[in-house]
Amino acid sequence: MALELIDLSLALPGRVLVEGLHARIEPGEVLTLMGESGSGKSSLLAHIAGSLQPPLVAQGELRLDGHDLGARPIEQRRVALLFQDDLLYPHMSVLQNLLFALPKGARAERVARAEAALAEAGLAGFGARCPHTLSGGQRARVSLLRALLAAPRVVLLDEPFSRLDAALRAQMREFVWSHLRRSQVCAVLVTHDAADVPAGGAVIDLANLRPRPAEIRDA
Repeated sequence: MALELIDLSLALPGRVLVEGLHARIEPGEVLTLMGESGSGKSSLLAHIAGSLQPPLVAQGELRLDGHDLGARPIEQRRVALLFQDDLLYPHMSVLQNLLFALPKGARAERVARAEAALAEAGLAGFGARCPHTLSGGQRARVSLLRALLAAPRVVLLDEPFSRLDAALRAQMREFVWSHLRRSQVCAVLVTHDAADVPAGGAVIDLANLRPRPAEIRDA
């Protein structure tokens, strides 16, 4: 179920941001993309998710478990995204936020799964709470749980730790990496901070891919 990025390029009119990106991410592994602002990191995540917008143009192949991921509409890709902001629904309780991600089925079973996830994350009894009553770290944990309960095959993380203080950031890194390993999903992390890179994880610095001025090729 590996995610493969094969000769990926990303361009704007008159400028190639990324060219010749190759990577293979196995289940449970995290690929980290680094580079200066404007180098195309977040746009590459958008391309993997299927949400890349003009005038950006992407070329190359995206393959998941050997199948063409790029040919699938966004709702069929089973890709989850985590951002700097947790994006929890403020009008829903913590439990309702988690139930929103779970597939349809018997309510008792869905509630049991959500409550078990909360307990595993050290948040037992928090289901009835509103998101605004949680700390930043608690909200971040709920956000990750919601993403994983949707059973994604790929998780994309765009600077997910950047707004946390130093102590909480270290705690959340370990929480996120352990859950991704256990869930055996492929993950791509965008960050400016080398300390965010999980131990043993592969890193690609987009600056080394030598972006250059060029004409846009046909998509």
